[in-house]
Amino acid sequence: MGANKILVALGAFMLLASMTVFTVTETERAMKFRLGEIVEADYEPGIHFKLPFINNVKKFDKRILNMDSAPERFLTAEKKNVIVDSFVKWRIGDVKTFYTNVAGDINQGNVRLDQIIKDAYRSEFSKREIKQLVSTDRSIIREALITNASPLASKLGIEIVDVQVKRIDLPDDVSSSVYRRMEAERERVAREFRSQGSEAAETIRADADKQREIILAEAFRDAEILRGNGDAAAADIYAKAYGADVEFFAFYRSMNAYKKTFRNSGDMIVLEPDSDFFKYFKKQK
Repeated sequence: MGANKILVALGAFMLLASMTVFTVTETERAMKFRLGEIVEADYEPGIHFKLPFINNVKKFDKRILNMDSAPERFLTAEKKNVIVDSFVKWRIGDVKTFYTNVAGDINQGNVRLDQIIKDAYRSEFSKREIKQLVSTDRSIIREALITNASPLASKLGIEIVDVQVKRIDLPDDVSSSVYRRMEAERERVAREFRSQGSEAAETIRADADKQREIILAEAFRDAEILRGNGDAAAADIYAKAYGADVEFFAFYRSMNAYKKTFRNSGDMIVLEPDSDFFKYFKKQK
């Protein structure tokens, strides 16, 4: 009987001890209640104590959670619909606020956060046109969304870690008109580039023609100068040669004149017999 009592007492002690101790892991957040009233929150990981039957403890996931939203339509600045597929990474920031506002329910937190994110998308997309949404760096939109949504999310005890746009699609009725506008815009830019290219080409051709005329004129000028110098040098040589032997020079010129005059066998010239042209023929006689 004594041994049974000891075992019962030991069992009761162990049960009481287990009811007074609770542990918090690295991946958990814990809150302690006293008769339904919050008395302490955000315990450090480790072993903690509570009063049996008076205190109870609730634990929440501390890890990053993922909310994958269903694709949603939003209006752009030009009142066109775009279909946005996105996801949000979040975690419990303030466990007491989270419990107070959404009863500590992860699903309820997702619902409330989804509405906040959609409002942020709606506000941000209404400032941009479709072309800007396509061409703008996604990180800029991400930063804007986090900045706008974080203050509202913090009121729910939620900390937004990341917001990412997976894809932005256009409804079928909008896609064709947008593509036509983009095509027209690209064609306008192409025409502008071609016009600028033609203008540049004309400028280059005009400059090349100008340079060509300048080069030809300078070459002609230099050629005339060289020709004039050559003629002057030749005249000087002829003059010196003529002065050295007048008779020989006259004979040499006459021979050249005969050669040019009677180059072909049928050439003929009519002159007076006593003409100076045949002066050397007469002397040979």
